[in-house]
Amino acid sequence: MPLTMAATGVPNIIRRIGGKEETRKFLEKLGFVTGGTVTVVSMAGGNMIVSIKDSRVAIGKDMAGKILV
Repeated sequence: MPLTMAATGVPNIIRRIGGKEETRKFLEKLGFVTGGTVTVVSMAGGNMIVSIKDSRVAIGKDMAGKILV
């Protein structure tokens, strides 16, 4: 399922990153890699704050939709 459907506060394992090559590279630089753990902290106004690798990152719903957990 896409990250946009994940429950808040529950750790999820990243299964796959979709999208164009440049999008995948951008997400990889932020720490979103296959096998990594990501937790949704909050969702507000089409944006998500997620916890990945001991840091918090804000991403849009379109970007979060490319991250499959």
